[in-house]
Amino acid sequence: QVQLVESGGGLVQAGGSLRLSCAASGRTASNYAMGWFRQAPGKEREVVGTITWSGGSTVYPGSLKGRFAISRDNAKNTMYLQMNNLKPEDTAVYYCAADRTGGSYHWEYAYWGQGTQVTVSS
Repeated sequence: QVQLVESGGGLVQAGGSLRLSCAASGRTASNYAMGWFRQAPGKEREVVGTITWSGGSTVYPGSLKGRFAISRDNAKNTMYLQMNNLKPEDTAVYYCAADRTGGSYHWEYAYWGQGTQVTVSS
């Protein structure tokens, strides 16, 4: 069983940067695939990116490539989402997730954090 806690969200101006953290606990947490998802009001939850236990990461939406990056520190059982050049459309609740196998769809993940709000002002 894995427990996840996100942190680092907040209010930021357009063009600014923010780094989200997801702290994981559990004996097998470091071996899990993990992902970042976000959900804006009135929209479906979408994948931001995923990362394997060995550190291979993928950012899926074309609009986020070059601006967002995912990394993890297995020694600290922590995953990060670095967000640069933030735009108002990035405003959403950001969630971290973990699973033994992972994937690019939210229903493939068994463990979720509570979410952290990111608001980008213009």
